[in-house]
Amino acid sequence: MNRVLAAIVCSVLAMGNVAFAAAAKKQNHHDGHRLVAAKLKTDGHHDIDKKGHYAASVDSKGGKIAKFHVVHDTKGEIPVKKYKSNKKMAQATGSRLIYTSFALAQDTDMGTVYIGYSYVDDDGNEEIYWFPEEEILDGDTGAVEYVPLSS
Repeated sequence: MNRVLAAIVCSVLAMGNVAFAAAAKKQNHHDGHRLVAAKLKTDGHHDIDKKGHYAASVDSKGGKIAKFHVVHDTKGEIPVKKYKSNKKMAQATGSRLIYTSFALAQDTDMGTVYIGYSYVDDDGNEEIYWFPEEEILDGDTGAVEYVPLSS
């Protein structure tokens, strides 16, 4: 009986993840490290980005990210999904962002695990903020493997 109940719970959770991924029309990648780097050494709450009605922020503790938040102006706290990947999804060069698919292979560090926090905005776009795993207090706990949307 316990195995049947566990299978049902896993199926429901899996359907929830599929529904979340299917809701996104487009994925936008952000270099979270660049957005938070200067603030990470100070414990507390730090705003890192604002897109329309959505504000992304982190809570830092001991030089690491303890919590990632997204708040909507009228809806309040928005659910966040946590991804992990061995590929660098976004990198900053100066004042502009280069998606790593356009970068040289030599520029990609394949030994690092990246953690991405995401939300889906009102237009159906998934905004994903990527950080090196060593900047996250709980590492990849609760993270699911990142799979890009099909083109």
